[in-house]
Amino acid sequence: MSKRTKNILIALAGLSLLAVLGYQVPSVNSRLAWRIEVFQIYVKNMVNPVGPVPTALPFTPQPATPTLVRTSAPSIQQTPSFTPVATFPPLPTQVSIKSPRYEKQTPNNCGPAALSMALHMYGWEGDQAEIAEFIKPNIKDRNVNPEELRYYVRTQAGWLNLEYRVGGGIELLKRLLAANYPVIVESVTSLNPADALGPNDDLWAAHYLLLTGYDDATQEFTVQDTYRGADLKITYSKLEEEWKPFNNLYMVLYFPQYEEEMKTLLASDWDPDLNRQNTLAASQAAAATDPTDAFAWFNYGSNLTYFERYEEAALAYDKAREIRLPLRMFRYQFGPFLSYFHSGRNDDLLALTNYARGVTEMSEETWLWYGFGLYRNGDNVGALKAWQKADSINPNFFEDQARKAMQLLQ
Repeated sequence: MSKRTKNILIALAGLSLLAVLGYQVPSVNSRLAWRIEVFQIYVKNMVNPVGPVPTALPFTPQPATPTLVRTSAPSIQQTPSFTPVATFPPLPTQVSIKSPRYEKQTPNNCGPAALSMALHMYGWEGDQAEIAEFIKPNIKDRNVNPEELRYYVRTQAGWLNLEYRVGGGIELLKRLLAANYPVIVESVTSLNPADALGPNDDLWAAHYLLLTGYDDATQEFTVQDTYRGADLKITYSKLEEEWKPFNNLYMVLYFPQYEEEMKTLLASDWDPDLNRQNTLAASQAAAATDPTDAFAWFNYGSNLTYFERYEEAALAYDKAREIRLPLRMFRYQFGPFLSYFHSGRNDDLLALTNYARGVTEMSEETWLWYGFGLYRNGDNVGALKAWQKADSINPNFFEDQARKAMQLLQ
């Protein structure tokens, strides 16, 4: 072997060693691991495309299509502990809350990053990594639920409260901002084509935005977007459009000593059941107004699920699936899994969780409900493996729901 060849081999070995060492650096590892995984998923879907969301399977008995006429309201078990405010003073035409230090999200981390920026506005000094480590320790876990964000605040930043509600509107957002409360909303974003699952990807995904201001003159909100940048603008109409697929969900932080003020600002939204009752009526009306609106039907199903009206909810979800939903819908929302399980439609539960696993393999919620479907079919071995998978993705998942499920087999 010539000296030149030896030098080349030594240089290549040195570069390989540097690459291995560099890969151990957490920031480098997360970026490279993310890109490698995206490439692997893309190749897999070129060979075996995931396809559109499956429509409902035949089942017996066959109930009628869910009625959209006004029905009696769901009973409310708890009398609201506030006096609803019928009118509010006029809002200023422009509001701007001082923006927090901008935090660019790491992969799959818009929820922790948005919450981190919001917490900074209340004196918190951590970052998104600290939040993610607690509620989604696996970087491949692509979703954070509102319940998980609230759980983090209540257990790790207990000097603050976080509440989330559904059925929000533009005026409510403005009212909160005018009272100096930044608001987090869950909405839609269009992914970078480089993040596509395959050649037929619709690039539709959920995204948390932090709202810090508004301007009636331009009809725009100011948002802190962890994916695209700080102090961006979005029109009222565009936000409404992108907010709708997530039942107009919003989150707000506040100091406990200002709870009475928060009750006044939220009015009937303060009581969670009354908030859902009002949102159920609104989603029912929206589906009646436009029966071709898949998101209206989906929201209707989710609000019915909240009141444990599972058979009706399953039919509403059937309609949404028939019209067509984005392929990532079940990465973020799991009401259909509950409704199909509790209404005894196990074939639909398994079909939908199978589809969801094909889109997002690292989803603890999907594996949990896939396991319940297998368990109901008598496949205890498969159910155990599914629940173990859920537990491995997120050991902190909803107070160890996967481990509680495993106890069914003991």
